[in-house]
Amino acid sequence: MEQEQFIQEVVPLRKQLMSYAYRFLENLDDAEDVVQEALLKLWYMREDLADYRSITALSLQITKHLCLNRLTAHSNKWEDLDGISVESEILSPYTQLEQKDSVAQIMRIIDRLPNLQQTILRMKHIDGFEIDEIATLTGCQSEAIRMNLSRARKKVKEHFFKIQS
Repeated sequence: MEQEQFIQEVVPLRKQLMSYAYRFLENLDDAEDVVQEALLKLWYMREDLADYRSITALSLQITKHLCLNRLTAHSNKWEDLDGISVESEILSPYTQLEQKDSVAQIMRIIDRLPNLQQTILRMKHIDGFEIDEIATLTGCQSEAIRMNLSRARKKVKEHFFKIQS
């Protein structure tokens, strides 16, 4: 599928996808992020879109899975913050609080990353996907995933150390 055909057939679905994502997430910003990710995935899949009977059904399915992943990531994030590690039981309350605060700062930094880096970082470290699985799901090459993952980690590290100093 060429760029012009993609613009004619896929981009008009944006409003429908926004409505669908908003019903899941109940947050306009999160819905917008999910729709952008879905359109990005469809863009990377554009060569194979002719193989599907309904691009609308495919786009809704992708949006649904992204919404569910986002909801799962949010619930996992809070579970992870509550129980940082088994070692935390033997640490002082002050150290436990410091760790919890650091995790919260890192999560806020991740929230400010570009959508693609944010998604890849979460898929790798929160959802536990391997790089090849992420590449398959996003339609990107493994090297591109590795590069974006590396850039995301570097940005998180830089911002975290700026905050700490």
